[in-house]
Amino acid sequence: MKVGIVGATGYGGLELIRFLHNHPAVEQIDLFTSSEEGVQFSSKFGHLVKIADTPLQKIAYDTLAKFDVVFTSTPSGVTSELLPPLVGKGPKLIDLSGDFRLKDLASYETWYGKKAAPYHSVQQSVYGLTEWNTELIRQATLVANPGCYPTAVLLSLLPLVKERLIDPSFLVIDAKSGISGAGNKPSQTTHFSETNENFSIYKVNTHQHIPEIEQALSMFAQADTAITFNTHLVPMTRGILATSYAPVMQGITEAQLISCLQATYENHPFVRIVTDASSLGTNRVKGSNYCDILVKVDSRTNRATIVSVIDNLVKGAAGQAIQNMNVQFDLPQTTGLDVVPFFI
Repeated sequence: MKVGIVGATGYGGLELIRFLHNHPAVEQIDLFTSSEEGVQFSSKFGHLVKIADTPLQKIAYDTLAKFDVVFTSTPSGVTSELLPPLVGKGPKLIDLSGDFRLKDLASYETWYGKKAAPYHSVQQSVYGLTEWNTELIRQATLVANPGCYPTAVLLSLLPLVKERLIDPSFLVIDAKSGISGAGNKPSQTTHFSETNENFSIYKVNTHQHIPEIEQALSMFAQADTAITFNTHLVPMTRGILATSYAPVMQGITEAQLISCLQATYENHPFVRIVTDASSLGTNRVKGSNYCDILVKVDSRTNRATIVSVIDNLVKGAAGQAIQNMNVQFDLPQTTGLDVVPFFI
């Protein structure tokens, strides 16, 4: 396959290159830019010398249309204009921004503060939560790759909500992410002296991933609910840990919750159900496409604590995008992604 990457200079783009470089079905990777045409990519990223010594190319529709797959790893608001002319023109399109995730255009404009993509393009897009939407992804021309937080949250909650084991009307989700989730453009909030030895909350009750999580709960688990969802910045580079709290339905035990998760993901290679909290942590999945999930029930309050961890740049971005590409081309989902986590 011949692959194009728009937005290769961001962290998500770099992770796409890292995995696609060793993908057995990929023979060509071209990198595109809106502002640095002709610059040798490895001159910007020294770790890619002799690996990606290719010049950045100007974005041109005629060129992009010749690829088998085009990944777009850009800030929100870019692909809403860039991708619609390419839909149905040849390549499979996998968008890592948020521009095609929300089916309600007014909701997108409210939460993202940007002009929405054209209605017909949004309706053609398929939400790329691989484990839950495999068949539609296989047929899709345009895949809207999920956000990093929604990936961690939804993989852990959807089985339990769908089977009516927990009460979705009282969902409280407390999520924490490493600094790479903010991208590689420096800002005051991601400055070393602002983040080092600091732990902070941001976008209180206003994070743009709230409607995405609610939409997916409705889509896959038929649960129309409003969630309480807040995010925190942790002084580490990679990783997301999402802790969700929900009442357990009457008569449901912890063992039933665990059994539900195990049965749901038995044939999904990248989801692992953990039963010992000491074996759960962001460094257990770092650099990999795994999602680890733990569930515990507090018998005193009859509430479940559901915890999931992912690498925000891999399962939360590039890894899931490649997993979706594998589905689209009838390859094993693990192709090019079967790597051991960094751990240390």
